[in-house]
Amino acid sequence: MDVGEDREFVDFAVARMPAVLSWAHRVTGDHGRAEDLVQHAFAATHRHWWRITPGGAEAYARRAVLNAHLSWWRRGVRTERCVAQVPERAGGDLTAAVDERDAMWAALATLPPRQRAVLVLRYYEDLPEAEIARVLDVSPGTVKSQAARGLARLRATRPELVREERR
Repeated sequence: MDVGEDREFVDFAVARMPAVLSWAHRVTGDHGRAEDLVQHAFAATHRHWWRITPGGAEAYARRAVLNAHLSWWRRGVRTERCVAQVPERAGGDLTAAVDERDAMWAALATLPPRQRAVLVLRYYEDLPEAEIARVLDVSPGTVKSQAARGLARLRATRPELVREERR
């Protein structure tokens, strides 16, 4: 990799890493795990920078995050992380908002990883179906069916959390 390509990668990483990290956190539900996956994904993206098409780097990095997460999920390596001290937060009473958010994350965690990824990309990242299909390397029909199945499962188990989408 020459200096110009290195500069392109650094510019890409600086610009897009926060968005990919945010997405990874939503997909995994664990900030530390998300950081590890993003680090792994950006290392892979850098390693293969020479063959990534222009404009496809973010999709490549997101796919690397998802692949690593799915591999971890399939291996069944799910542990809790202990911390020495619970962080305290000051501010107004956000109990209702936090409870709703936590309930949604708990409900999303019950979904299979691909359904969860599709719903996070659609409703949290606000990506269109075509872009989700590109990121996940599946057909648009698969995106639609996974979204429909995920929403149906959420409606069946936690109907109070699923609002009807208005188009």
